Amino acid sequence: MSEAPLTSKMTTKHQATIPAAVRKALGLKAGDTVAFDIVPGHGVHVRKAGPLDLGFARALEDTLASEWMSEEDEAAYRDL
Repeated sequence: MSEAPLTSKMTTKHQATIPAAVRKALGLKAGDTVAFDIVPGHGVHVRKAGPLDLGFARALEDTLASEWMSEEDEAAYRDL
């Protein structure tokens, strides 16, 4: 018999609390970065981000910040 799924409700700012059992299983604590891996046909895997994830994000940070800053972009993607 499987356990009931763990759930969390999304806020109007698209934030959700990671359930305690998941935080414990991943070894997450306040300030940690979480990575989401989209697996087509199977859903999304959540994991604690590692150094490679963080390095990649930092390398792209400046280019992405300037690329997505227009009002038109905000309006187009606001409801996603």
